[in-house]
Amino acid sequence: MKQATQGLAVEIRAPRAGDHARLAELSGQLGYPSVASDIAMRLAGLEGSRDYAVFVAQLGEEVVGWIGVFVYRCVEIDPRAEINGLVVDERQRSQGIGLKLLERAEAWARERGCATMGVRSNVIRERTHAFYERHGYKVVKTQKSFRKEL
Repeated sequence: MKQATQGLAVEIRAPRAGDHARLAELSGQLGYPSVASDIAMRLAGLEGSRDYAVFVAQLGEEVVGWIGVFVYRCVEIDPRAEINGLVVDERQRSQGIGLKLLERAEAWARERGCATMGVRSNVIRERTHAFYERHGYKVVKTQKSFRKEL
């Protein structure tokens, strides 16, 4: 998948080992600081999974975004796909790169038989909410998120 952006083509592809540092940097822009070794370890743990994918957006020679998507399975509902992260470099936003990543994740979900795609987004990310709404996503509920350290 390619699209012209400022004279350059955007390629959506699977991540490569040389991308780890850049993926970590972009994760920091998303609010989740990481280092290349963290990204490498996490991706290695997901390798071979049919139910999880990461796609990166490459503009020229630079990785400028990524999206993570997985199949969410549980007892009470049919499987659906969930986006667990989407970030485009703050210098490259509003150029269609996020949409290309989103479209690739949606295609991946359809390939796995998912009829629904979901995403959770922090209440403070108003620009992000507008992005998803522009592309057909609707707010279905508001909830609190709980965690416990183990």
